[in-house]
Amino acid sequence: MMTFPKVKYAALVLFDIDGTLVRRAGPHHREALVEGIRRVTGLNTTTEGIPVQGMLDPDILNSMLERAGASRERIHTAMPEIIEAAERHYLRVCPALKGTHCPAVEPVLDRLTRRGILLGLVTGNLTRIGWRKLERAGLRRYFRFGAFGETAKTRAGLARQAIREARRRGWIEHHSPVSLIGDAPADILAARANRIRVIAVRTGITPREELHRHAPDFLLPNLRYLRLRMIEG
Repeated sequence: MMTFPKVKYAALVLFDIDGTLVRRAGPHHREALVEGIRRVTGLNTTTEGIPVQGMLDPDILNSMLERAGASRERIHTAMPEIIEAAERHYLRVCPALKGTHCPAVEPVLDRLTRRGILLGLVTGNLTRIGWRKLERAGLRRYFRFGAFGETAKTRAGLARQAIREARRRGWIEHHSPVSLIGDAPADILAARANRIRVIAVRTGITPREELHRHAPDFLLPNLRYLRLRMIEG
């Protein structure tokens, strides 16, 4: 079991989950969103046709409900219960995800942790879905905290929330290096909005050319190419 040092960390690295840490995790996450809506509202919905990459789960749910004809008032009223129902469903059905790691994920997380670097999450996943996904993938032990889809309105807001939390708890100094690692343009934009370093990896579905257009500080084929100077410098 990984233990966390009590001293301040040398740097903070924030990770996206889907396409960055794990991939091909199965249909269970999307099914949980569909089931959460069905249980609370009785509406039959789908994520088909919704560009879910980089979206926050509540935004995906909102799009699904709008397409099913739900009013804004109904969506607003039902959303907290839908989120809870979706999380409960995912906790019940999420399978073991041991074979879903993106390349070199575990060795890299191990090396960063032993280097005294704080690891956190910035993900569009709902809180209990995100933690369960990492737990079932065998990666939960590396992460001390995270910012999740329902806790801010935008991905930039999530990154801001995570950085403030790390500073508030005294885990990092105000001047400590902070990086965000993700596989989508939304991750790059979130990092830029917070003026932190951004490292894009090509382990998701976004073409290299599109990631390159958004000008990340580093664009890597996968985490195997990550170097400590990229996050500590």
